[in-house]
Amino acid sequence: MGPPLLHLAEDGCATLTLQRPQHHHRLQREDLLALQDHFRTLAAQPAARVLVITASGPVFCSGFHLGELEEAGGASAHPRLFEHTVDLLESLPLPTVARLNGSVYGGATDLALACDFRVGVQGMELRMPAARLGLHYYPSGLQRYVSRLGLQAAKRLFLLAQAVPAEELLRIGYLDALVPAAELDSATRALVQALQAGAPLAVQGMKLSLNETAAAEGGGAQTQAANMAERVARCAASDDLREGLAAWAQKRAPRFTGR
Repeated sequence: MGPPLLHLAEDGCATLTLQRPQHHHRLQREDLLALQDHFRTLAAQPAARVLVITASGPVFCSGFHLGELEEAGGASAHPRLFEHTVDLLESLPLPTVARLNGSVYGGATDLALACDFRVGVQGMELRMPAARLGLHYYPSGLQRYVSRLGLQAAKRLFLLAQAVPAEELLRIGYLDALVPAAELDSATRALVQALQAGAPLAVQGMKLSLNETAAAEGGGAQTQAANMAERVARCAASDDLREGLAAWAQKRAPRFTGR
């Protein structure tokens, strides 16, 4: 048991593994700080192409350690610690995949939602109990739910605070794929390989632009347009675009370098 573990493979696939199975991988303050460090490391690592977040056992993550909310200095020392951690994950330029080995509860539902894709196992469930605890969820998490799943789905998950089965999570778009446990690794790997097949500059640039477009309501349109224009120009002048066009003409697989 301990903070999340980061591993970067030679093919550029990074894996973050939660390390508290005896407590259903609940996240303590030290875990959130470790996750932030890992996210900053990955953001500065050109060799990282894709990030997979996962765990082991029947639960992917049970969210924030609620006992720390009652401890002196726990929540009050950094009231936005969880929110900031999830926002850092969403802002990563490299694409991210949540390999959901089991159920998700509380803040873990937003941690997974901040990833670009989610692959779940049959039999898992989701529950957001904030209303039953007297908690008002943090702003960026609410915005993420509404922008990705729609207002009515967000109201159902937050206001009813009921367990939602895997098949319904797939229907409302929370899950991108739902597979038997025995197929979780192969389904995750297929998704990772599809992401690795794209040109890094294009994949990363479009990920950030899509997220900014989804969050553009209420202002920031000029900044969004400027950011997107810079990414478009960077890809247009890249070696990867020339390689991609050449590979297409020659009917071969491209060899992208991220430049």
